[in-house]
Amino acid sequence: MAVNRVPVLKRCRSLGLEPMYLGIDKKSNRELKRANRKVSEYGLQLREKQKAKFIYGVLEKPFRTYYKRAKQQKGQVGENLMILLERRLDNVLFRAGFGRTRKETRQIVDHKHVLVNGKCVNIPSYLVKAGDVIEIKEKHKDSQRYKDILEVTAGRLVPEWLDSNAEALTVTVKELPTREVIDVPVNEMLIVELYSK
Repeated sequence: MAVNRVPVLKRCRSLGLEPMYLGIDKKSNRELKRANRKVSEYGLQLREKQKAKFIYGVLEKPFRTYYKRAKQQKGQVGENLMILLERRLDNVLFRAGFGRTRKETRQIVDHKHVLVNGKCVNIPSYLVKAGDVIEIKEKHKDSQRYKDILEVTAGRLVPEWLDSNAEALTVTVKELPTREVIDVPVNEMLIVELYSK
């Protein structure tokens, strides 16, 4: 699998993104030295796409597939795209506070620690549906790893479309998210404009 080796804070600075959206508490002390040149319309669109891909940890090919799926659904393409990205299993676990970052929750899913409706799922891009019950396997619930994670993520707000139980390490998807409850600083309309050229 392709891995982006650029330091996270450096990437955040270049995209004008707060590290807290990735679950990282660090702040960069450096300021990005950018010349006062005007960014073209294409440059703005590209930056929004890169932001969305970076936040959710999705590469170009799967991101394009999400866009095609969003286009086939009813409603606005941009909103559908953001909802599809938000429904990813690794993202749902991150939102529920079962991982410090999306990368960590992706690893948890990869290592077969997660059950969806009682069945083991090891695909981070698995799209959850309303009514799904996601839990950490019984044999991993007592591990020190999850105690440490819950200690760090205790203050994190769980979105209203999820019902999280930190003690039992379970999360229920009450309903599918709407664009209003997704707090990601991405202007999805620019992504739609970029792909519709």
